[in-house]
Amino acid sequence: MTYRGQVRLPFPALLAATAASGLAVALCAPLVPATGAATSAPAAASAPRSIAYTQWDTAPQLRTGTVKGTRVIKGGRVAVTPTAAGRRTYAKRTYQVGRWTSPWTRTSFGLTELIASWKATTPGNSWVEIEVRGRTKAGATSSYDVLGRWTSGDAHTKRQTVSGQKDDLARVSVDTWRSNAAAGLTSWQLRVSLMRLPGKASPTLDTVGAVASRLPSGAVVESTPGVARGKVLDVPRYSQMIHRGHYPQWGNGGEAWCSPTSTSMVLGYYRRLPRPARYSYVPSDHVDPWVDHAARMTYDHAYQGTGNWPFNTAYAAGLSGHAFVTKLRSLREAEQFIAAGIPLVASVAFGPGELSGAPISSTEGHLLVIVGFTKSGDVVVNDPAASTRAGVRRTYDRGQLENAWLPTSGGTVYVITDDAHPVPATAHTNW
Repeated sequence: MTYRGQVRLPFPALLAATAASGLAVALCAPLVPATGAATSAPAAASAPRSIAYTQWDTAPQLRTGTVKGTRVIKGGRVAVTPTAAGRRTYAKRTYQVGRWTSPWTRTSFGLTELIASWKATTPGNSWVEIEVRGRTKAGATSSYDVLGRWTSGDAHTKRQTVSGQKDDLARVSVDTWRSNAAAGLTSWQLRVSLMRLPGKASPTLDTVGAVASRLPSGAVVESTPGVARGKVLDVPRYSQMIHRGHYPQWGNGGEAWCSPTSTSMVLGYYRRLPRPARYSYVPSDHVDPWVDHAARMTYDHAYQGTGNWPFNTAYAAGLSGHAFVTKLRSLREAEQFIAAGIPLVASVAFGPGELSGAPISSTEGHLLVIVGFTKSGDVVVNDPAASTRAGVRRTYDRGQLENAWLPTSGGTVYVITDDAHPVPATAHTNW
């Protein structure tokens, strides 16, 4: 099956279309190739993989933004002020609203895609909304588009995205903002609205950022092995398939849960899985009940799936301390993370015969964990599509995996870390 219109299909529609096509797929994070369909010829060597990640995390960084009804409080977090005058009615409730707006961020290229990430805390009936707008080289400015309405719980407000916003210079496809301008956009700006019930506890914004990119299309030339040859991290192995039929209201497990299963494997590696009390509602006969809980906490009620990239990193950040979505240029960059002790959740897609040894024959979108490299440079992964835990650990050909990853999702990864594992301190623009 193929995608049309460069739009992620709603999960149920994609599932039905895939079943009709007869393909064997893992529909965890259905995606459109970010840079066009892969071709048999490698992309031109001179075509740059332009990627830039920008983040506001510390108190000084957050203070460079503009506040309205919010303030930067102790610990480097943004909170709604006690006297915030803004009001908003949503889902028949009226909330106090405060906003934090980032400075304009310029890129050295005309960006065609942007994905935001954040870490926030939303006590009680509170939530946050993340928006973005862009500007062209000629100075035209787009409207703000919603990238996510997010809460760390689901008792009051439902986590969701708003696809289909395409009124002027850009459009939204689930969690990805895409430029409508042929030359791309040369700068962007985030706005975060924090909502709380009057007089109740405020949500707080700890970190926010975004990765902007402009990437070539076509297959890529296999990279040469780098600094992580022969290093494999001890990441626990969880299978998404053993959850088949679990919780239809959160995707029904099995094929739908590669993203929360992969996220849980990385959290398990850091020993930062949620406390048992958080998933005590899961029946005792469910293996790895924290995966069921992760699916619940990452479920996008508009998209109707658990494959929303920033929803997964926002969930992980609340447990491990740090997480964001970015794109890498090759497996050589991934090796820098493995060398630093940081496994990566990677988004891939491939057709029949394109990834030897995979537990599924093809997929329109799948998440797996890069855990290391062999001495020859091939990629060691934890692939949650295996039917059992024992089959999760796999080794994939370096060139095949690179071409299942870079031309399809643009090299998208979840970077999830704790304080003991800082990101590699090397020259870069994408982390």
